[in-house]
Amino acid sequence: MMWAVWWVWIVAGFALGVLEVIIPGFIFLGFAIGAVVVGAALGLGLLGGSLPILLLVFACASLLAWFVLRRVMGVRPGQVKVWDQDING
Repeated sequence: MMWAVWWVWIVAGFALGVLEVIIPGFIFLGFAIGAVVVGAALGLGLLGGSLPILLLVFACASLLAWFVLRRVMGVRPGQVKVWDQDING
């Protein structure tokens, strides 16, 4: 029943955030945000302790966070190099 405790989700979110700092790439940051969102929702009493529901909210929040992070910090226009000729030719 550890998954139904709000602070466990918050600690997991912070641990994923630290992992993102160690291994950068905006991979773990979305999961960290999702875990903190689930922890906050549990702490405020907005979610029950059902594991499938918690995992569904975690997955949706992580995916939404990933899309927002991709939009805000993703590839900028002009950042990608377009090759118009072959170096072997």
